[in-house]
Amino acid sequence: MEHKEQWIWLPASRWPENQTTIIYATQPDDPAGHYTVAEFERQYAFDREVVSARLRFSADTAVQLYCNGAFVATGPASVGGDFIGNETVRDNFYAFETEIHPKERELRFFARVRMMPVQICEYSKGRGGFMLSAILTFDDGSQRVVCTDETWLARRVGAYCASGRYDSRIAPEDAVNAQVIPDIWRVTTAPIPVRSERALAPEGSDIALAPGEKKTVLLEFDMIYAGFVWLRAETGGELEVSVTCRELSEKGVCERAVFAGDGEYRGFCVRSAGNLLVEAENRSAGPARLRVRFIDTHYPVTEEAENAVSDPALNQVLKTCKHTLMICRQTHHLDGPGHCEPLACTGDYYIESLMTLFSFGDMRLAEFDVVRTAVLLERENGRMFHTTYSCIWVRMLLDMYMITGHRTLLERCARALDLLLRRFETYIGDNGLIETPPDYMFVDWIYIDGLSMHHPPKALGQTCLNMFYFGALDAAEKVYDALSRPSDTRACAEKREALREAVNGLLFDAEKRCYFEGLNTPTDEALLGKWMPPNVSKRYYLKQSNILAAYFGVCDDDTGRDILRRIMSDEIGGDCQPYFMHFLLEAVYRLGLRENYTLSILERWKQPVLECPKGIAEGFVKPEPTYQFDHSHAWAGTPLYALPKALLGLEIAEPGMRALRLSPSTLGLAQAHVELLTPLGRLVCDMRGQEEPVISCPEGIRLSVSQR
Repeated sequence: MEHKEQWIWLPASRWPENQTTIIYATQPDDPAGHYTVAEFERQYAFDREVVSARLRFSADTAVQLYCNGAFVATGPASVGGDFIGNETVRDNFYAFETEIHPKERELRFFARVRMMPVQICEYSKGRGGFMLSAILTFDDGSQRVVCTDETWLARRVGAYCASGRYDSRIAPEDAVNAQVIPDIWRVTTAPIPVRSERALAPEGSDIALAPGEKKTVLLEFDMIYAGFVWLRAETGGELEVSVTCRELSEKGVCERAVFAGDGEYRGFCVRSAGNLLVEAENRSAGPARLRVRFIDTHYPVTEEAENAVSDPALNQVLKTCKHTLMICRQTHHLDGPGHCEPLACTGDYYIESLMTLFSFGDMRLAEFDVVRTAVLLERENGRMFHTTYSCIWVRMLLDMYMITGHRTLLERCARALDLLLRRFETYIGDNGLIETPPDYMFVDWIYIDGLSMHHPPKALGQTCLNMFYFGALDAAEKVYDALSRPSDTRACAEKREALREAVNGLLFDAEKRCYFEGLNTPTDEALLGKWMPPNVSKRYYLKQSNILAAYFGVCDDDTGRDILRRIMSDEIGGDCQPYFMHFLLEAVYRLGLRENYTLSILERWKQPVLECPKGIAEGFVKPEPTYQFDHSHAWAGTPLYALPKALLGLEIAEPGMRALRLSPSTLGLAQAHVELLTPLGRLVCDMRGQEEPVISCPEGIRLSVSQR
């Protein structure tokens, strides 16, 4: 049903100062952003009952949408973006589509829209705007389209005076007809559903205050959640409220509201909260009541896998990892709802996408992340802020194809892959190694001799970047083969083997039987900067580069097994955070050592989860004494993927998981129950001691099972 969508905003003649904004958040209270919240409303009356309405909507920068007083959705879907390139407007903006079933003869659409990005994952076209179209289906089967236009009412809501600040003493302005504005967004429909919501009301969240009374109330949740602050006040005078969202006992993030009479406030920013510290003061001469809720939000869960073993502590690890993954699945995968970083953190999102196989199964969000990353790679000519993460993107692209079987994903991302590999060729020096990259980040959240492995000097980062590039070439070879591009397939294989020779010839210490972290040759002064420190003269032997050598197969398998044995016995020094332990577990699995080491590696998660079962900790050891880890960082949740995979002995033999190879093992546990969510259905494997495993496999999957 064809129709012309129109964008609307506050009329410029009435609100000239509330038209334009910054395109990226530098600080949440940037005066240049003209922080503005506007409300739009339209009521329709029909002579027939509306049985369904297919909605398509978007906004710049954030929107809360309602119909007939009921919540519909928040949006729009995230643009994605990186830590670089934010000085120019991004092109890829998105609309959500969703369906509601009002079964009413009247429809009242209401939208509250915030103009101005305030979190680092938000992007703007530089001006305010809102769009909605609805295909209505009536009870007699007929249809009609309604769209935003100049008949919608619009007003600025000054009570939303800043990010996380609400003051109802600033009265709402009169509503007038909205202004139709040019469509500068040209949105495409996001291939993911809108987020789900539910209101959390912990014990004590309905607060009564006597005249003049002040109260401080701590509201505890059973887990750490991602969501929005919501308040409702009943007062004859003034009621001042502050709500601090905290995961545990840290300082947290505070939202403040002042109510002058009855009112309601809903925040726009996703917060991370294991508890809410509420401070309220009743400044009126009569009693007041305050309702506090936390609107738990995340990508919808329509299916869940349940994995359990005979070790209760490991089961708690799996539960905590799974919950943390759930709250990190928003309109793009997040590193954590406390940080809300943009799409640049591919290392995080790659691990989260793999965790999804053994938890929620819906890979659309991961595929969308891959595509949006391709958009930013195309925009920046193959460049990403984190060089290692851009290499991991290639592996994520291949793995999403093997899981989903969607060849169109490879086709859509082929140009970005070409650009990325072409750029990395320019980093290769005469010695065959990557020598002139813009940075060597990100390696691990560790400090060595006061040097950060986030953005290390060459001597601490070069080998890892070369290893990741080796892995990218290996994955790219398979992608090009699937795309029937034989010359590119051969080229990747040749470059990979040349790189293998250079790495093994220049970065392997035969006497110590392991790799060191990088050469001590000077870094070109032209490359030095905030993210590229000068090189140092010390040679470092750490776990990170050696884990990657074993994982990617840069060394022969016998050498790889020897390296892993020495890593596990701490003969190779240094420490690893949970993020890098993912690669250790993958290396152990690839080299057939899962029964030797999987459970002993996973032991390290038990104590942090015992200390905080509400969410998974960002790290095992503080990189420096004052650093405050969050407990909502799903990159630390790799046990949710690594343990069930190791129990199954899983290998995806054909794209779309149409053929699987399993070699089940209890790994020494008394029993295990594993569920794998494939595109063709749920695979279930039950194991007990030395008994034959009992496997239930969906139709359409060719299953090969071997015994260890």
